[in-house]
Amino acid sequence: MENARIPALTKMSDSDQMVAAPEEDIRGRSVAAADGEELGKIDDLLIDGDEGKVRFFLVEHGGFLGIGQKKTFIPVDAVTRITEDCVFIDRSGKQVTEAPAYDPDLIEEKEYFGMVYSHYGYTPFWGVGYTYPPYPFPRGTAR
Repeated sequence: MENARIPALTKMSDSDQMVAAPEEDIRGRSVAAADGEELGKIDDLLIDGDEGKVRFFLVEHGGFLGIGQKKTFIPVDAVTRITEDCVFIDRSGKQVTEAPAYDPDLIEEKEYFGMVYSHYGYTPFWGVGYTYPPYPFPRGTAR
């Protein structure tokens, strides 16, 4: 599937989409790794323009008082549980810390997202046999 077309991915905050039910909007919630480490907060959701599904969430982690923070995409496939104030994932804090860093210039590059999926050990959403995990679906909204 090397030549498969990947839908354009957009930050939800830059679109006219929203999560179908407000209580399912995980932006601002903490992220906890499988090893119990609290990683940071979810800054935004990345949705694909063709299917309107959330593919990644953007997490700000590390640093101190906002200095030295790193932003990283985590595939929604990693989510194991969502509570009112926390999203739990099946990867370690170390694996998230070592993930490819967020780069706004690469947000449209297939190779970048391929690296992110490879780093976490998941099949890309454009790959054969991919099954979307149970996760909030965004919907269009009038502005």
